[in-house]
Amino acid sequence: MKKYKSLIAVFLAIVMTAALLSGCGPSVQVQQSDPPAQSSAPAGTEPSEAPAQGLSYAPGTKLRMATGYNSAKTGLFFDAETAGDGIKLADGNTYHTGELKPTWVEVQNKLNVVFENQYQGNSASKEFDFWKERLNEVDMVSGTATKLTENGEAGNMVNIAEYLDLMPNFKAYLDANPIVRLSITGNTDTGAIYFSPYFDGVDDIERMPLMRTDWVEKLLNGEGEFTADASNKTAAPSYQPYMPTSGKVEIDVVKADGSGVEKVTKDYDTAGNIVDKMNAAGSMDGVAAVNMLRTYIDEAYGGYYGTDRADLFVGQNAAWDADELVALLRCVVANPQTLNGTNTIQGLFTREDNNNQRRVDMFRFAGTLFGVRGLESRQDYLYVGSDNALHDARQEKETYEAMERMHAMVEEGLISKAFVDGSEESSKTYLENDLGFMHYDYNQTQTLMNATALQDGEKYMAAMVPVARWYDGSSEDGVYMRFTESWRSVKTDGWGISKAGVGSDTDKLNACLALIDFAYSQEGQILMSYGPDAFIKTGETFLFNGKAMPVIADATYEELWDKAGGNYTNYARFYLGSTLSFLKSQAFEYQCTHEVGKEGAGYISTAIGLGTIKHPELGMASNPWYTIVPTVLPTTKVENDTVNGYTELTDRFNQQKDGDNMLLNIVVSGYTDAAMQDAAGTADNVANNWSGKQYLAIKQGAWEKDLAYFETLK
Repeated sequence: MKKYKSLIAVFLAIVMTAALLSGCGPSVQVQQSDPPAQSSAPAGTEPSEAPAQGLSYAPGTKLRMATGYNSAKTGLFFDAETAGDGIKLADGNTYHTGELKPTWVEVQNKLNVVFENQYQGNSASKEFDFWKERLNEVDMVSGTATKLTENGEAGNMVNIAEYLDLMPNFKAYLDANPIVRLSITGNTDTGAIYFSPYFDGVDDIERMPLMRTDWVEKLLNGEGEFTADASNKTAAPSYQPYMPTSGKVEIDVVKADGSGVEKVTKDYDTAGNIVDKMNAAGSMDGVAAVNMLRTYIDEAYGGYYGTDRADLFVGQNAAWDADELVALLRCVVANPQTLNGTNTIQGLFTREDNNNQRRVDMFRFAGTLFGVRGLESRQDYLYVGSDNALHDARQEKETYEAMERMHAMVEEGLISKAFVDGSEESSKTYLENDLGFMHYDYNQTQTLMNATALQDGEKYMAAMVPVARWYDGSSEDGVYMRFTESWRSVKTDGWGISKAGVGSDTDKLNACLALIDFAYSQEGQILMSYGPDAFIKTGETFLFNGKAMPVIADATYEELWDKAGGNYTNYARFYLGSTLSFLKSQAFEYQCTHEVGKEGAGYISTAIGLGTIKHPELGMASNPWYTIVPTVLPTTKVENDTVNGYTELTDRFNQQKDGDNMLLNIVVSGYTDAAMQDAAGTADNVANNWSGKQYLAIKQGAWEKDLAYFETLK
C-alpha cells in the first residue's frame, strides 16, 4: 500500500463540481427514470411502500435469489470468510455472515421486497446447472446467456419481453441500443428475452497490452550506444517475420501531445525488417541486440522518435507491431542484469498459470498481434465478416498460423516458463519480484501493482494496441491499422426469472420485473455501480464520458485499499454487493485507477477518440466486419441440442477455468495430433471432422433471423 493515499489528491484535482444527482424521496415507483436520492438505511430499516401503479405487488414480497457473480464471496449476502465475526464498513454499519450487503439492503428497502439467499456460490454456468431440475425452488437464478435462453425456449424461464411496456427504464435502454436487444433476443419470431443482461462497462475497450515501460525506456532511450557490464545471449531464432521485409507502410498515429493525428512510415527498404535482421545474425549478445533494435528504430522511422525510441512502444504516438515486439522481447529477456539485477526475466505471461480462464488471454493477445478475428468474440469464436455472414475462427487457418507464431516465441523463451510448463514458479509474483515484463489484461486491476508491488521509478502501464494487417474487406491486401476486438458489450452471464419459481404468483413475478427495471433506471445504475449514498461524497460530481457522475467518499477510498488492496471490482463485489449484474458504470472504477493506469489508458482512449484504434460497433455498421457479434443468437431448442452434441468443438476449445484449450496447447507444444500437423489441415479437420461446418450453418441461420428481426426494430 505504498502510494495510495497520494492518489486521493491526484483524483480530486480532476473532480469538477456540477449538479448533484438528486430528485424525489424514497419510492418503489419503478417507472421513475429520474435519479431520486438514495437511502443508506442499514438492515432492518422499514422499507417504503409498494408502487401505486405499474408493476404492483404486495409489500414485503419474498424473492428467493440464486444469484451472484462466481463465488460465495460475490453474492448478495455476506459469506463467513468476508464478514467474519462482523465487519464494519464505510457507511458506519456492521454486517454479519448471512446479512445482505449494503447495495442489496438498499434495493430491498427501495422496492419493498425481502430477499432470501439461495445462492450456492458458483459460476453462472454451474449455478444454473445446480438449480435446473429444481427451478420451482428459486425465483431468480444466475446462468450463462446461452443456458438461460435455451431454457427459456424450453419453457422454463419467464419471457421478459412480454412485460417491457411495464418496464420503461429497461425498455428505453433496449430501444436506444438495438444491438443489445439482438444480443439478448432468444427468439426472433416472438422477440422473446429470457435474461437481464450484464454489462461490465459498455462500448469501451476491455483488455489491453500492459508492460514495464521503465524497462523499455532503459533499453532504448538515450544518446550513443547501449552498454552493460553483463547480458545473456538471445536464443537461436525461431520466430519469422510477420510484417514486410521490404517496401514502406504508412500508419496513422496520434501526435505525441495528443492534439491530433499524423502519419509515420515504416521504411523497410531503408531499415529492413528487425526480425529478419536479428535472425540473420543468429544468437547474439543482449547488448548487441539492443543496439540493433535502436538502429532499426532510427532508420525505419527516419528519426521520428529521436532519442526517445521507447515511445515506439510506450508513447502516445506509438506505432509498434508484432515483429518489433518480438525484437523487444528478445532484448528484455537477454538483459536481466540491467533490468532487474538477476539472471532471469520472463517476457510474456498470463495472470494465473493454473487457470484456463486466464491462460486464454495468451491467444486473445495473439489475435491482436496478428490480425485474427474471433479470438475475443462475445460468442464462441464467431465474428461477422465483411460479407455480413458469420465466420468461426476455429475453422480458419489464420488462427493456427497465429498460434504457430506464438509457439515460435515459446521456443525462443519469450513466453514465461510458468505458462509453458506449469512449474511451481508463479506469475502472481512476477511484478513484485521484477521478474515479468508484459501481459494482456484489465487496466485497473493490474496497474494497481504500481502501488502495491513496484518501487518509485518503476512503471507497469498500458501500451498502445499494436499495428497488424486486418482484412476488413476494404482491400484485398488487407489494411495495416490498429484494431481491438476486446470491446465491452453484453457479457455472457445474466439473471433470469424462473417460471416454475414465480408460478402463478403475480406478486413474485412483478417484483422480479421491478428489480430488473429499477436496475436500468438512472438511480439503479448508480446504485449497482457505487453502492448506497453513504459510500458517495455528498455534493460533488465529476464528468465521465461527458456525464456528471458521483465522486466516491474519502472513507470509501480508504476502505477500498484497506480491504481489497485497491481492487475496485473485488471491493464492490465482496463488500458493497454492487457490480454483480445489470449495468455497471466504469466511473467508480476510473476513480480507483492508479495514476499510471490512467496515463496508459488515457493514451488509448485518445487514440480511440481520434480513430487510430478501430473496434467493433454496438450497432449494424456500414461495413459489417465492424459489427459486434451478438452475445446470444436465436437458435431453437433442437438446434441448441444439436450444437451441444458437437463435443469436439466445445471440449477442445474450452475457455472455462478447469477446461482445456487446443489453441493454448499449440502455443505451448505445437502440433501434437497426427491428424493435424499444419494450419490448413487443422482448420479443415475442425470444419469437416469436428462438425464445424454444421455448427456454423446453424449459427448462420440464427444470424439471418437476427438481421431480419433488426429490420422490424427500425
